[in-house]
Amino acid sequence: MIYILIFISAVFINNVVLSQILGICPFLGVSKKIDTALGMGASVTFVMAIATAVTFLLMQYILIPLNLEFMQTISFILVIAALVQMVEIMLKKVSPALYQSLGVFLPLITTNCAVLGVAILVTKHEIYKDSLLQSVVYATSTAIGFGVALVIFAGIREQLNLANIPKAMKGMPIALITAGILAMIFIGFAGIV
Repeated sequence: MIYILIFISAVFINNVVLSQILGICPFLGVSKKIDTALGMGASVTFVMAIATAVTFLLMQYILIPLNLEFMQTISFILVIAALVQMVEIMLKKVSPALYQSLGVFLPLITTNCAVLGVAILVTKHEIYKDSLLQSVVYATSTAIGFGVALVIFAGIREQLNLANIPKAMKGMPIALITAGILAMIFIGFAGIV
């Protein structure tokens, strides 16, 4: 039951991009087409789940026992960058077709603050900080929530390109207004859990 609550909360209520404002750069930059939004969402889900597991273990078994908690942020950044590089190298050798489709998104994930933010949130949150499985479920759910918001936003932006919008509102102004309305919609799910 706890995993269902974690999933619903992370995807809909505490959506990382719409309520916590993490990962806004790829949210606005990669959301012009549904295809690219799906690719970015899948890439973030994969990297965020692995990065959270590795950073959780790093925190629990190296940083805390050695009293190096102050090194958390820099060590997490290095781990995420290394993981993205390893994933990129493995995809290039194992599945060149998948590498070609995700190749553009993998370097963007290194600088995605949502990946680092979730890794840090897991170590600070009372529920997740002692359980690797709950941490990974939370990270995966958060990444799925990021992907859902990204795909919905990309679909809306594709439709906005067909709409008759005043010249001053085209582009980023209407995108920001749409993101704000989408955030209010997701906040409406708060009564569920």
